[in-house]
Amino acid sequence: MPSESVRALVIQILFPFLLSGFGTVLAGMLLDVVQHWDVFRNVTEIFILVPPLLGLKGNLEMTMASRLSTAVNVGRIGSSSEKWNLIIGNLALKQVQATVLGFLAALVASALGWILQEELIVNHVALLCCCSTVTAFTASLLQGIVMVGVIVGSKKVGVNPDNIATPTAASLGDIITLGLLAVISQGFFYCMEPYPYITYLVCGFFLCLTPMWVILSFRHPESQKLLFSSWEPVITAMLISSLGGLILDHTITDPKLEGVVLYSPVINGVGGNLVSIQASRIATYLHFHCPLGELPGDVKGCYSQCCSFCTTGPNGRSAQVLLTLAIPGHLVFLYTIYLIQGSPDPPTPVFFFFYLTAASTQVFLLLGIVDVMVHCLWKCGRDPDSFSIPYLTALADLLGTGFLTLCFLLMSLVT
Repeated sequence: MPSESVRALVIQILFPFLLSGFGTVLAGMLLDVVQHWDVFRNVTEIFILVPPLLGLKGNLEMTMASRLSTAVNVGRIGSSSEKWNLIIGNLALKQVQATVLGFLAALVASALGWILQEELIVNHVALLCCCSTVTAFTASLLQGIVMVGVIVGSKKVGVNPDNIATPTAASLGDIITLGLLAVISQGFFYCMEPYPYITYLVCGFFLCLTPMWVILSFRHPESQKLLFSSWEPVITAMLISSLGGLILDHTITDPKLEGVVLYSPVINGVGGNLVSIQASRIATYLHFHCPLGELPGDVKGCYSQCCSFCTTGPNGRSAQVLLTLAIPGHLVFLYTIYLIQGSPDPPTPVFFFFYLTAASTQVFLLLGIVDVMVHCLWKCGRDPDSFSIPYLTALADLLGTGFLTLCFLLMSLVT
């Protein structure tokens, strides 16, 4: 496995990390604006949809990026035909997963909204299903094509795809997905009253495209295998992210938690981006050093949170770099929000303290969890490139939204 200096590691990670962070900043500011649109005010269950749909970048885009990065790094791609079969198979697999997950996320959001409000409006359920399915399908297709170009291009110029592929996917994922969700849902909301059947027809059309993507996913043995085995992590991750959406939906009606909508995409996105880089790097390391199901000799059977940062190997060094980037990165993103908003009052020292404490705690926990999770998945015979990142980004959403909500509650008690 090619060695990397700390300097090269930081240089390769820093730009895509900042790019992905600015993407989450724009997503947070966009969510802060669209929360006042008619569809968000009348169909509040759409807020429950936001984290699972934004989480699709972790469930699908980052997972595909990690798989393709490993395939490129370990030399699995030989001929041009094999390369294109791998790419087409993975893109088709991702479209199947996006369509199904988008539809399921809408059903979960409707069920949670029904439990909370004790009221179920059929047209609202149809609207959620239609908007979620169309948004997931379109965003996944656009981002998948871009990710293929990034991974193939980075290898040609001598840059490790593991360091840039997942944060690049994240930088595009939030703003594209949220923008599509807002525009599509607003459009269908206005069509719902005069033409209520439109949402049913459009949703049915995208669901009927699924068999075509299933056939295309059989182009490569790896995507064919994942078509049957990869549903557990992505569906579980979607359910975990929906819990974060439930918290976000609750913050809308509480004046003390007004800032959660603005900052949640940032804290969730940064945590998910950093832990995805580490997951992709550890998976590549394992692919290089041992067969699936066996651990390398330098890995012990017992793990602890601190051991992830104390080891001298490449994974320990990258964990230290990623944790070090968290606080300076968040400071840059907070200052960017302040500049773009043009607010006369800068964030207070109390806000900085609570926010940075929440963000650094989230990243510290995630970087410890990823070390344990990836090695355990490998030992159990499951490829971490396909199974770890959905869990990790969903946990980033849940921990980030939970810690951020706690941050604003504590600030309301102190100030």
